[in-house]
Amino acid sequence: MIDQWKHDMSPTLATEMPLGQLLIDRNVITNSDLDLALKWQADHDNQHLLGEVIQRLDLASEEDVVRILAESYGVPFLSQVAKTADPTVIEVLSRTFIEEHRVLPLFLVRGVLTVAVIEPSNLYLAEEIARITGHEVKLVAATKTEIESAIRSWLPAANVFVIDDIYEDIAEEDFSVIEREATELADLEEVAGHGPVVKLVNYIIYTAVQEGASDIHIEPEDHRLRVRYRVDGRLYEKLSPPHRMHPAIASRIKIMSSLDISERRVPQDGDFNVMLEDRPIDLRVSIMPGKHGEKVVIRIIDSRNADLSLDQLGFGPKTLEAWRGIVSCPNGVVLVTGPTGSGKSTTLYSVLSEINSEEKNVSTIEDPVEARIPGVNQAQVNVKAGFSFAGALRSMLRQDPDILMVGEVRDNETAGIVTQAALTGHLVFSTLHTNDAPSAVTRLVNLGVEPYLVAATLRGVLAQRLVRKICSHCKAKHEPDERLAATIKAAGGDPDNVWQGAGCSHCRNTGYAGRIGVFELLVPDAELLEAIASGASLQSLRAQLADGGFATLREDGWEKVAAGLTTPDEVLYAASQ
Repeated sequence: MIDQWKHDMSPTLATEMPLGQLLIDRNVITNSDLDLALKWQADHDNQHLLGEVIQRLDLASEEDVVRILAESYGVPFLSQVAKTADPTVIEVLSRTFIEEHRVLPLFLVRGVLTVAVIEPSNLYLAEEIARITGHEVKLVAATKTEIESAIRSWLPAANVFVIDDIYEDIAEEDFSVIEREATELADLEEVAGHGPVVKLVNYIIYTAVQEGASDIHIEPEDHRLRVRYRVDGRLYEKLSPPHRMHPAIASRIKIMSSLDISERRVPQDGDFNVMLEDRPIDLRVSIMPGKHGEKVVIRIIDSRNADLSLDQLGFGPKTLEAWRGIVSCPNGVVLVTGPTGSGKSTTLYSVLSEINSEEKNVSTIEDPVEARIPGVNQAQVNVKAGFSFAGALRSMLRQDPDILMVGEVRDNETAGIVTQAALTGHLVFSTLHTNDAPSAVTRLVNLGVEPYLVAATLRGVLAQRLVRKICSHCKAKHEPDERLAATIKAAGGDPDNVWQGAGCSHCRNTGYAGRIGVFELLVPDAELLEAIASGASLQSLRAQLADGGFATLREDGWEKVAAGLTTPDEVLYAASQ
């Protein structure tokens, strides 16, 4: 069955030339790009394939890598896999096989089965598909992104259901107990366990994770119930279930979170975990009583989103070099500042992943632990049990640490211990909620740290925001109107170099897909440290930094606008100062 295909893969078509050299020969990357990728690969113990590293460092697109690899093996390359596939053919392979090997049967013509694969060089996979299906097999290459997107389209997870079908299953009696002033636990549990409710909650959670949402908002109004997802920092309405389902949905989520389903008068917080695509997803639940019923917010903590290196966060080359210099200091305090949802934890996780080694004892105190980092000792505070940041930090200092990460400096006690830890030879990372980097200095002083101690321990402050990236599928040059052009010019941007996404199916017609960081990095020199030690005001510190050419958040944002990564609206929204 596959013998003829093997013959087609003769040495005249296939090549044993390394992928890096192939990409250089096709002018996709340069020799220096390849050297950079190989160094990154070696620095990470060769745990990633070269093609993955090249994509991770944005040296070439996933499509370029797979297309050239396919060409070298004489295999056709296919884009828009989902539109090409015949959904009736996918059943020739089991769900387990498709998801394990990331392959997709496309069509079956005259006994020849065409299958999209990520690795065109894998002859053994082709032979296995031929053996299972009994058909002659022809491979085509496609990107991992395209294949996984098509798999999600044609093979939705078992716990996902069509919303209309769920609504049709609802009977009035399913919710009659909830709509009374029922207080018996058995009644609430019975209604919350009904099939349509369970299906709907599963659907809401599953689709939120698949769409990359960070939060789910379930909001009752007077005669309406809406479910919104926060994707790339912005909320949008996903669906509006029947209003009468709300009490049962809230009760179902309480049961999953081990909360008191009979209590509706006070706020409650809980959590639970689900498995999706063989990875754990942590869900943090907050329930708040309101005028029209309980509002439910679910924070989604997906470990996949935290698996980033510093090279992927959006640092400019100079800022990244300076930041790496700071985080490699032997001792001191390093702070990351910004509002909730600005990516502070992701930045710190990336730092810890990079600097962690067998010779160092790296420990963290977090609330909550958002992702597991191999080789790092992570602890989660429990205020109810008396395990606070300050108490945990005291205990951890007796554990012989080299590097500490404290989730947040919230009070004067924690600030004092962090400072003392830095003075005694530890490198301490933490976060603060301030609008910019200079404000972190005065914030520490306001928390009770003496100015001379701030000057003695502070190694650097990174302020950051997240801005939405322009969708690469519908990106186009944009001419701003006169008012926006004037605003861009006044703020230091270039109104003649502006890009925008037109909106397409890949970005839910928003024009944006994904987010990238905007940063300002304060590295105190001798003069600034002297000013800090003398108790200089915030205005004085800002003036001194401006005289020294300090690059602000907004200036970094305009650089990303000029590079075509984001839009002026995003920069003006995220970096208002």
